Amino acid sequence: MSDQSHPEAWQRELKRAFTRVEDLLTHLELDPHRTALAADAPHDFPLLVPRGFVARMEKGNPQDPLLLQVLPLQAENDPVPGFFRDPLGERAAVRGTGLLRKYRGRWLVLTTGACAVHCRYCFRRHFAYERFSLHRREIDEAIASLRRVPDPGEVILSGGDPLMLEDDWLAEILGRMGEIPGVRRIRLHTRLPIVLPERITPRLCRLLATGTQPKVLVVQTNHPREIGPAVRGGLAALRQPGITLLNQSVLLRGVNDSSATLAALSEALIEADVLPYYLHQLDPVEGAAHFAVPDERARTLMGELRACLPGYLVPRLVREVAGADCKVPLA
Repeated sequence: MSDQSHPEAWQRELKRAFTRVEDLLTHLELDPHRTALAADAPHDFPLLVPRGFVARMEKGNPQDPLLLQVLPLQAENDPVPGFFRDPLGERAAVRGTGLLRKYRGRWLVLTTGACAVHCRYCFRRHFAYERFSLHRREIDEAIASLRRVPDPGEVILSGGDPLMLEDDWLAEILGRMGEIPGVRRIRLHTRLPIVLPERITPRLCRLLATGTQPKVLVVQTNHPREIGPAVRGGLAALRQPGITLLNQSVLLRGVNDSSATLAALSEALIEADVLPYYLHQLDPVEGAAHFAVPDERARTLMGELRACLPGYLVPRLVREVAGADCKVPLA
C-alpha cells in the first residue's frame, strides 16, 4: 500500500510504463527483431503496461501468460468472421451522458476511457469514449437522468477504469451517485489494484468507505502470477473499510486455459480475501480472436474445477450476449 505522503506515486509509476513493443521485449530479453509474436500496435490501442506488472513476467519466455495479455500480435490484424468492433452492442445501450443500461436494476457509468494497461482482449478497445464517457461538465445531466429513474438499484462505475480518476473527481462522482434515491449499492470495476497497486492509497480507501451505500469492488485477474505481495497488500487495505471484493476473469487461450491454472488462481484469490465471481468467455471483439477458447473446452475445464475445488471457489462460466437480459451461463 502506498505511503500517504506520496499520493501521486501511482501517477509517476504510470508515466514509467512501457509504451513501445521494442522496449518491452528488450527488457524481457526477447529479441524484437527475431520474435515473430510482436507487431506494431495500432495507433488507437497502443501498447501500455506498467513496469510493476512486467516485473512479474518471466524473462526470455515469449509465451509468458502475463506478456501474452498485453503484447500486440500480428493476429490482431487478421479479420475473423463473427468478431466485431462493438461485440456487445453497447452503443445501442447508451441512455444519456456517460450512462449505459444493459440489465434491469443496474446502471453503468462510463467514468473515463483511460486504463493503466491495454489488455489485448478488451471488449471496449474500439469504443468511442470521447463521445460517450462522463465529463465533469456533464455530471449534473447524468445525475438528473438517474434521478428520473424510479428504482435505479445498483450503479456500476466502469470505463476504462474508474480508479484512473483523480481522488477529488472520483469522490465527487461517488458522493453525487450516493445521493440519488433508490441507489442501493455502488460497484466499481477496476484492474488497477492488480496492475498498478500503487493506486491503493490510504486516501483512496477512505473515500471508498464514505457514504451509506455498500461498495463492491470487482477486480480482474486472469492468472495466479498476477497476485504478488504488493497486490495482496492493496487488496487487504481495500478490505479494511468493509468493501466487498470480487474477481472476474476472462478465459484466454495460452494464458489460463488449464484447470491447474484456474484452480491456482482461485486459491490465490481467496488467500487475498477476494471471491472468484465470473469466468467470462471471450467477448468477440475485433482483434482478439486468437484468444478464443471453444465452449466445449470451457465446459470441460469447469467440470475439472468442480472436481478439485470447493464450490465457493468455482467461478461461474458465462458469456455476455448483446441484448440478453443477463449474463448467459454456459456450465
